[in-house]
Amino acid sequence: MTELKTFNKKELEEFISSGSFEQYDFLPITRHRAISQINNPKASDEQTLLILAFDEEKLIGYVGCFPDYFIVDGEKIRYAWLSTLYANPEFRKKRPAKALLKKVFEEYQDRIVITEFTREAEALYNIMGVFEYVFPKEGKRYYFRADAAAIIPEKKPKTKKLKPLFQTLDVVANSFISVKNMMVRKPDFHYEILNHIDKESSDFISEFSSNRTPEEINTFIEHPWVLEGEKNEKYLFSSYANVFKYFWIKIFDENNQLTACVLLQLRNGYLKIPYLFTQTGFERVIQFLNYFITKNKVKGFTCYQTSLNEAIGHSKTFPKIHERDFKREYLFHKQLLKDLPENFDPHYQDGDGDCMMT
Repeated sequence: MTELKTFNKKELEEFISSGSFEQYDFLPITRHRAISQINNPKASDEQTLLILAFDEEKLIGYVGCFPDYFIVDGEKIRYAWLSTLYANPEFRKKRPAKALLKKVFEEYQDRIVITEFTREAEALYNIMGVFEYVFPKEGKRYYFRADAAAIIPEKKPKTKKLKPLFQTLDVVANSFISVKNMMVRKPDFHYEILNHIDKESSDFISEFSSNRTPEEINTFIEHPWVLEGEKNEKYLFSSYANVFKYFWIKIFDENNQLTACVLLQLRNGYLKIPYLFTQTGFERVIQFLNYFITKNKVKGFTCYQTSLNEAIGHSKTFPKIHERDFKREYLFHKQLLKDLPENFDPHYQDGDGDCMMT
């Protein structure tokens, strides 16, 4: 019989501090992700953050819970994002994934949200019949440099032997792109690059509706889920990258008034904008992105910020060489949808949920 063990903030801290989380064949969580979870301002002391599944004291699966809440008419409607779900395939007949999900539903009264899921996980969620696809986000992925040596073998493993050829083609193509990008100049307006949200930025973004406060965003910048370094093979989810950095960007108008604030996340040459706050500063945001992308040799940029994508579509200077349409799906448990007002829209930004952290 599958046995389940839950961990709230205090229990997870003890679990990590003791080092016992490292005793298993695979890691159920990393130390730095656990610290981030423990510091999550939206998590209460009692809420479950991690659930382990055992078969005769052998770890056979786990699920990570990332607490969040909506404020509706002054009331907190608490729910959790499923941030990880893993079941050892050798114990498939024990159905640990189903047991873990059932326990998550119990812990959070069926108030569960999922996004950025794999096809295998999505199939499981659909089989359960308790989720609905809602609030999809249409996005774009822009490409700025050739990266055939990484992309083609990943999509078509049989081409791995041709990787040296792809690398040569990348070098040649990127040489021409670098010459072209030499025309991109540093913005001639005032901007600042910080490693956190400061008081001026906090006052500015307080005028915008947002699911996350400046304090929350700063917490996750300070306690990231991904560190720079070598990947730990015992942990199967995001934990390390060669490059992983956050940049808080402040952009000012001609009167030196703050007109836009942007959080950038750069991971191994690929860029995201978890948070964007502006009403009139899209032109200067794009000018800054042009400079940042070329200076940091960004390979690709994924963006679900609709207004920014529209502005980029009208820009004649954005240094893309190709673009693709992307879509982000959200699965909401039917019970959570029942608990929310009719026609409710969460107005998620790109970084809401656990998307900011990976």
